[in-house]
Amino acid sequence: MKRYNVHNTTNWSNADLLTDFTFPWEERAVPKTEFRAMHDGELFRFRFDCVDEDLVLPEGATAKERALGADRVEIFFATDLSLERYFGLEMSPRGDVADYAAKFYREIDWSWSCEGLVLEPEIREGGYTVSGSIPLEMLRGLGVLRGRELFAGLYRAEFRHRPDGSVHSGWMPWVNPGTEKPEFHVPASFGVLELK
Repeated sequence: MKRYNVHNTTNWSNADLLTDFTFPWEERAVPKTEFRAMHDGELFRFRFDCVDEDLVLPEGATAKERALGADRVEIFFATDLSLERYFGLEMSPRGDVADYAAKFYREIDWSWSCEGLVLEPEIREGGYTVSGSIPLEMLRGLGVLRGRELFAGLYRAEFRHRPDGSVHSGWMPWVNPGTEKPEFHVPASFGVLELK
């Protein structure tokens, strides 16, 4: 199982760099995607830096609609690999969030929201950054932070405009789940984040 070390630091330059996101379900060049995480004993901090020359940022009546139709980054946290209880955060470059509790298979509770989530999105020339923080106490309360370890999925939804104006949806996991079709909501797409 893939692992990532979350160091006790407040400086991004001291955080481990994770770059092994892939396109398992299509033959396409992988745009640069960097993930970092760190903690300070109180907050779990994360940051995605994404190269994207063709941002898809649709309008929508709700943050959920805007997030789910957009280029975005995603973090899932699970209490265990049965996925009897897990939580999804899908976050767009504009800071729109679709957050939910769920259980296997894709039984989603949209009424749940991630208490204490703070986002700092930034759109820039050639891409975007989504950084944020979540209280460690909240992760412990959900049962996803056990001791120093979290079962987590890290993903990128990489959309692009086709010549006819429609949108192609591309799916990039950190851990390739080995499924025939794009699928993040399975135990095989999770790895372990370990707080140091």
